[in-house]
Amino acid sequence: MQQAFASCNFPAPSGPDVNGVIGLSLRRAVQALLGDAHQEDVLLLEQVMQSYRQHYLALEHQVRLFPDVRETLELLRARGYWLGVVTGKSHPGLVRVLETFELADFFLVLRTADCTHSKPHPAMVLESMQELGVNAHQTCVVGDTVLDAQMAGSAGVRFFGVSYGVATDDELRREGAQRVLNDFTELLAHFPPL
Repeated sequence: MQQAFASCNFPAPSGPDVNGVIGLSLRRAVQALLGDAHQEDVLLLEQVMQSYRQHYLALEHQVRLFPDVRETLELLRARGYWLGVVTGKSHPGLVRVLETFELADFFLVLRTADCTHSKPHPAMVLESMQELGVNAHQTCVVGDTVLDAQMAGSAGVRFFGVSYGVATDDELRREGAQRVLNDFTELLAHFPPL
């Protein structure tokens, strides 16, 4: 994001400011980072978004899974849990990541910010629940941002934070995380076989 802004000859946002918009749709993230004074500058918005896409695609090969993600997803699926993804990524971006890491088969439902409302709106969670035919008591969002926690809270579902992403333990707890996990495998202690 910082490279995208610099490429457009606009002051790059700080790292904490960028972290604060992770999870939003690209459009909403850039709008937030541009600030009120540039909200109506559609040309600048489009330039930064296009620059971001170019920079991201050039670096996408560096994306790596956190440790034990595949193994944990395999065990959760084997235990009978239905898994989904709700993300601020675009649908094509999510599909590329899932294909790259051969993870698509783990997820029964996908929701992206270009297909419905962006976080923290609860639509991604509510639509996923409706598609799967489950209720709030059967649903848990796992995420690493304040926006994830706010989305889960608005949807009326449990939220487990992970400490190794964007937000701090304290931020996640303040936003209602029932648990903050330090390792992805810790999910297994909270989701026994069904």
